[in-house]
Amino acid sequence: MDLKGKVIVVTGAGQGLGLTTSLALAAKGANLALVDLDEGHLANAVKLCEEAGATARSYKANVASEAEVEKLYADVVNDFGALDGTINNAGITRDGLLVKAKDGEVVKKMELKDWQAVIDVNLTGVFLCAREAASKMIELGKPGVIINISSISRAGNFGQTNYTAAKAGVAAMTVTWAKELARYNIRVAAIAPGFVNTPMVANMNAHALEKLQGGIPLKRLAEPDEIAMTAAFIFENDYFTGRVVEVDGGLRL
Repeated sequence: MDLKGKVIVVTGAGQGLGLTTSLALAAKGANLALVDLDEGHLANAVKLCEEAGATARSYKANVASEAEVEKLYADVVNDFGALDGTINNAGITRDGLLVKAKDGEVVKKMELKDWQAVIDVNLTGVFLCAREAASKMIELGKPGVIINISSISRAGNFGQTNYTAAKAGVAAMTVTWAKELARYNIRVAAIAPGFVNTPMVANMNAHALEKLQGGIPLKRLAEPDEIAMTAAFIFENDYFTGRVVEVDGGLRL
């Protein structure tokens, strides 16, 4: 796919990986539908994408809401007259141990609300956005690309029961959808980043962050633009589908 003039939806586009990826696609000539819940971040993202030469519009939407996602994709097609791709990037964390015990007594358990919040955004949100994107692409009768953001944590990571379950689900759905949607000329792929230098990671305890980087063979975090390059590769390689690209500096959890 030649990205010039293509309409791409990016969720979680207000900052971090979503913003960096949006700017990388804008530099390649794509037009962006930027989705986030933070209107201030969205306004800044639109400004930066326009400065990069793209046509960009902002959409405030909760990806975990079926009604809002349905409206989002209807609005994008109405505003742009097309839909060529979507990047399901929006995500949250609510880390914690499944159970924590002291002297044989359970003192804390992962709360259901923390499980559900992560599943709602990171798994159900990906499902809803991919479903609506695929529906619109089929109705428009043009090829399309869906990119899901999974994570190296999908293999299982200490203290992330909810997050790892969601990201493993994202990887599995990616393969399923690639098989189902190929007949409509829709490719589906996923990116599984390791630890990326985003605000979410930057807020980690300094000692924990230093220890984390020490375990990465390349001895550093990924930069957001290194993940964005992977998204561009998937869009531009018309034979790439049904696979998860790991961009993790060689780290294995």
